[in-house]
Amino acid sequence: MLLAENKLILRRFFEELFNQGNLAVANEIVAADYDNHNPVPGETPGREGLIQFVAYLRRTFPDLRITVEDQVAEGDKVVTRFTIGGTQQGEFADIPPTGRWVTVTVLNIHRVTNGQVKEGWLNWDALGMLQQLGAIPAPQ
Repeated sequence: MLLAENKLILRRFFEELFNQGNLAVANEIVAADYDNHNPVPGETPGREGLIQFVAYLRRTFPDLRITVEDQVAEGDKVVTRFTIGGTQQGEFADIPPTGRWVTVTVLNIHRVTNGQVKEGWLNWDALGMLQQLGAIPAPQ
């Protein structure tokens, strides 16, 4: 049962926090000392840093949408493969708004402790995203 509960917590993490922009849900499902092992430049540590990052993403990509493709749980870890898409309407990593829709594939591992997301490891197609935004030329 714990594995199913941990997967549901991560479903809420992606759906309520990222897709719906319900930042308050982080206080319920993310540990105050959340450790993102792959923070973006400038991301501060802990739950507050995550909340700030989600708010930034949602300002930059107001139509942000995460679609969970696969999810596997074992022990206290949940692995989620998802796609994230959105239209860049704000500055992203010093790239001015392009109005372009981007879609990125992501693989995330989260550790859940006492019903809260405690740690996260992220692997995403940053190069593909930069190419879609026109910041880096796509290969010929």
